[in-house]
Amino acid sequence: MVDRTTARRQILVVGPAWVGDMVMAQSLFKALRAENPQSIIDVAAPSWSMPLLARMREVNHAISLPVEHGELGLRKRWQLGRALRYTQYDQAIVLPRSLKASILPNFAGIPRRTGYLGEYRYGLLNDIRPLNKKLLYRTVDRYVALALDTPMAVKSAPRPSIQYPELISTPDQQVEALTALNLSKQKPTLALCPGAEYGPAKIWPPEHFAELAQNYLALGWQVWLLGSEKDLNVAVTIAEQAPGTTNLAGKTTLAQAIDLLRISDAVVSNDSGLMHMAAATGTPLIALYGSSSPHYTPPLSEHATVIYRALKCSPCFERNCPLKHLNCLRDIKPFEVIEKLKKLRSE
Repeated sequence: MVDRTTARRQILVVGPAWVGDMVMAQSLFKALRAENPQSIIDVAAPSWSMPLLARMREVNHAISLPVEHGELGLRKRWQLGRALRYTQYDQAIVLPRSLKASILPNFAGIPRRTGYLGEYRYGLLNDIRPLNKKLLYRTVDRYVALALDTPMAVKSAPRPSIQYPELISTPDQQVEALTALNLSKQKPTLALCPGAEYGPAKIWPPEHFAELAQNYLALGWQVWLLGSEKDLNVAVTIAEQAPGTTNLAGKTTLAQAIDLLRISDAVVSNDSGLMHMAAATGTPLIALYGSSSPHYTPPLSEHATVIYRALKCSPCFERNCPLKHLNCLRDIKPFEVIEKLKKLRSE
């Protein structure tokens, strides 16, 4: 009988399509390596995630999926699958619950194909796991449970052990990022992540971010605004109200964002992909939740504090506030964030 802890296993993980989910997926990679240190883990994922996967020690090889978000691309998946046959993977673990996500492992001829049922994936998956959403409420728990040999379906089953994500950021990488962006670290730095790709119901009001920035600028800190091009409008609004902030929205690569988050002295972020990245760098983090739930997708860090009002209408998981008031975030005042941040940094 083969000892699973010593036999070399080739595993292909089909990764998720969102930044935060990909960060949380690292906990699965860690669980696989803990179960079998000889495991070789490759990850097939959207092209944007290649720099992120490059910062995860557990990932042997990141494979860019040749399809756009939402595209079926059967021929493209077939071509990639045929090329992957030569690797002779022992197992595939499919994290997205869509039908199209489970096609690649079949084309690659992978004998064991693990995942939750999702969109009628009988035949495509042959190691289908029941998903008890009450037992495995958090996304990270659902991911890590797929590393177990036996399904978690009953309340008596122990919750899987979670190792937090840890993104690599070396001093050389940090210096390179600072140089490329013409930045310095001569002052303490507050990084603000004011965007959220999912929608406005996740965004703390820009005027609150601006007041927070003004406070720290007055204390002699420098303030960086981080985000993608989609966050540029909200970042510009904050920068206009808080002169002296450095607006980096849309100017950094994903890898540079990791390095800037790592060398910041503190981060304040909406529930977003950047929030999960910040958590994975270990920098003191204040995570602000409105329409989403910190019980479902919390920051995975010992150095994070969540602020969440838990109103009767929360979490609604809507892109826009259905009640048009956004009180779940508007009622979180800058002075509260400042006090929480002081306490967090003193611990």
